[in-house]
Amino acid sequence: MNATPVGALPWTGSARAATPMVFVRAIVDAYARYGRDAAAALAAAGIDPATVDEPSARITAAQMERVSEAAMRELDDEALGWFSRRLPWGSYGMLCRASLGAPDLAVALKRWCRHHALLTDDVRLVFRLVGARASLVIEERRALRASREFCLVTLLRYVHGYACWAVDSRIPLLAAHFPYPRPAHAEAYPLMFPGPVRFDAPVAGIVFDARYAALSLVRDEPALRQMLRRALPLTVLQYRRDRLLVRRAREIIAARPDEVRDAAALAHRLNVSTRTLFRHLREAGVSLQALKNEARCARAVALLQRTQRPVAHVARAVGFDNEKSFARAFRQWTGRSPRACRRDAQAR
Repeated sequence: MNATPVGALPWTGSARAATPMVFVRAIVDAYARYGRDAAAALAAAGIDPATVDEPSARITAAQMERVSEAAMRELDDEALGWFSRRLPWGSYGMLCRASLGAPDLAVALKRWCRHHALLTDDVRLVFRLVGARASLVIEERRALRASREFCLVTLLRYVHGYACWAVDSRIPLLAAHFPYPRPAHAEAYPLMFPGPVRFDAPVAGIVFDARYAALSLVRDEPALRQMLRRALPLTVLQYRRDRLLVRRAREIIAARPDEVRDAAALAHRLNVSTRTLFRHLREAGVSLQALKNEARCARAVALLQRTQRPVAHVARAVGFDNEKSFARAFRQWTGRSPRACRRDAQAR
């Protein structure tokens, strides 16, 4: 397959030098295990061999992509020496293709995990849905040697990147966890795994909202062929769109109105920047105030119809200082007065 492999592209989309050199060191070690010289791959990426052993050195995402692709082609191993057998060029593209016809993301990820076991039994990928959380973990079956961190980080980035591409949505992570101590280059992890990151965990894995797993896949074979030809096919940061963010915002505002009084608080709960929140709201054609009004209206209707609390008490419960201003807003929201809303419910 003459395409940029999925495996070459697990890094950040930033042009700044943020990727730790330790991952390049792992590629150089893979060459050594195969008895080959990494000089050509380093040169293709513009990496000075003298910097490979500098712990504090960093390279750009583009350099990491170039050195990864050069190594995968030259060694004919998309796993870059992680496993006890080679994963020939095109292996991860095959996993993308095998998962593409799934009805939703959950089925696609289950297929990915099942088919990955056909490539290697050194690790086992497991996808689970438990309540409101979806998770993918990596069970290590054999020692991954010095490449362990590089392998686990990259495998999780493969899956997360494919998932985002398949449903055409940024999928925020509720957690990313790794079974080793916090590394010296830990500051790079939030760039690769936006969301809470934890070290010294029992296994490597990522966790996200299960509702993303229920999304239908929107890609087809032509889209896959185009993606595999692109220079940055699975960079998660390119997915600005989040298909569920506005829905999640509505739910948080409804459930915790006292905790999300402003945009900054809501953005924090959603694990996005305030700027990102406003952009998603704008693209959805809704304002933050409109979401707040929806939640206040729904709560007011519920209190009016299901309780006998005085209208003045209902007004205060949904954030109004007095009954008059509440009644005026309620009429704008529903086209009727609070008392008419209560009468209509009692008349049913």
